[in-house]
Amino acid sequence: MDDGTPSTGRTNPQPAENVSQPVLPDDEESLTVAESDGVLEESTSSDASREQDTHADGYTPGHTYGTAPKPTDGVPETTITTTNPPPRALAPDLLRGLLMALMAMDHNVIGLNSWPHSTGPDPMESDSAPVLRWNRPLGYAVRTLSHLCAPGFTLLLGVGVVYFARSRSRMGWSAARMARHFAARAAVLTAVSVVMGFVLTQGQFWFMNIVLVALAVDYLLVGLLWLGIAETEPLLASAVDRWFGSGDAPAEGTPLLGRRSKSADGGASARAQSLSWHVHNALLLVLAFVTIWWNHWLSPTHGVCATSTSPSPTVSSSTTASDFWRFWFYEVSSPRVLSGFPPLAWLSFAVLGLLYARVVIKARHLPPTTLAAGHFAASLAFAVLFVLTRVLRVGNLSEGCLRTPDQAARPDANPYLASAASFFYVVKYPPDFAFFAYTLTAVFFLLGVLGMIPGRVATRRLGPLLAFGTSALFFYVVHLVVLFGLSILVTVRLFGHDNGLPPQMPGRPAVGVDNVVVWWANWAVVMGVMYPLCRWYSAFKKTRSADSVWRFF
Repeated sequence: MDDGTPSTGRTNPQPAENVSQPVLPDDEESLTVAESDGVLEESTSSDASREQDTHADGYTPGHTYGTAPKPTDGVPETTITTTNPPPRALAPDLLRGLLMALMAMDHNVIGLNSWPHSTGPDPMESDSAPVLRWNRPLGYAVRTLSHLCAPGFTLLLGVGVVYFARSRSRMGWSAARMARHFAARAAVLTAVSVVMGFVLTQGQFWFMNIVLVALAVDYLLVGLLWLGIAETEPLLASAVDRWFGSGDAPAEGTPLLGRRSKSADGGASARAQSLSWHVHNALLLVLAFVTIWWNHWLSPTHGVCATSTSPSPTVSSSTTASDFWRFWFYEVSSPRVLSGFPPLAWLSFAVLGLLYARVVIKARHLPPTTLAAGHFAASLAFAVLFVLTRVLRVGNLSEGCLRTPDQAARPDANPYLASAASFFYVVKYPPDFAFFAYTLTAVFFLLGVLGMIPGRVATRRLGPLLAFGTSALFFYVVHLVVLFGLSILVTVRLFGHDNGLPPQMPGRPAVGVDNVVVWWANWAVVMGVMYPLCRWYSAFKKTRSADSVWRFF
């Protein structure tokens, strides 16, 4: 019984499954993480017309999404389904591609210096930072949508760890080899971030963490956590059988239907495995909530802004924590080091990704409508939590910080209910619980919607999103070069003017492009350049070995 528990490396005969469902992967090698795209399923189907159609429509060849090969004459259909690779997960790739497009919009604001890079003019959405007014509507909307990127990437990173580990376990990899692989990927991501920061800032920063280092650390931590679960889950199941009896020798008169049969390989009983699975899921859920709430517990001000008549609390790293300690939980900014994404502050999303993947694997036999309903139910649950943070004023690192004209007009009202902009304002650095609930509401809703799209429709109509989503780290690195190169060397020189904003980088002219048409055109050109590059790279990395460093991108 495959219920999403860690694979032990033994392959048991599996019944024929319905692989026409586009929502969930029907295999354990379909990876759903931007930086963990290790094994990409290659189609060996003889359906030449299907392959030609998808290639012509811009879909990167080599991936199969939610379609099963047609049986050949004289060969049973079950034979085909067991000899051909199963389909790759569709919804996570589409979501990752969509998040890449939103991320590029956010970076487009920086490249063109169009308007403040936040929902409020200054500073960015930080712990206990006063907000005196809102950004322009487009700037607020782009920034609010781009909030989904880091949580979505981190959650999909956790999902990818599950599929990667199960895949490699079936290939015979030991736990030690997988641990070394997790460490190697973390090192590569960190190195890429350091080199990019040094190049993009022209040597100003020797160490820059603008998300990749946080992803690297969280990837390593949840990878090791998964290896631990792979050991403790079967141990707990065996212990349950020892404590309560396996039920294999029932007393006389006990109905046969009441027996708890052991698995075919002689392991723990099905009931014990199910209990262990649920216990570990509960522990992961608790860990996810603990690791988001510790951003509140460790906040120097507990998320409360000082009153206008009280001095603002000062936080000194020399008295509260060392710079090394601050790196894990707080933002760090010094002349040579810039870290805006403390790794442990974002760990909750990766842990939740582990839990999500386990549930997804167990539920993969359900109809697509049921799976979509499950995603929408999760989205609704997080939406309720988000509304409660607004109404009850809990789970926010911005208590007393909203001081815009909206609050001035209603001084006695709940500040989060003063306007739509106030309602959706959340703290990102570090993420507060309101940010956690808001972003996961949108992420699970999008997973539900994208999961209902048939694979053939997606490959015909959404080829760019699939190309971006299957080569995400490559997109991230290259799009920064393309976007900032185009913006600084071409667009700003042609259309830039003094828009009242300081330069984004010291030594640059204090000019920017705030024309909306030019802003959208600049973003569209970047997307147009990245599409063929991502298609090429997605095809290239499939020619590399399973543990090749090129697959990290």
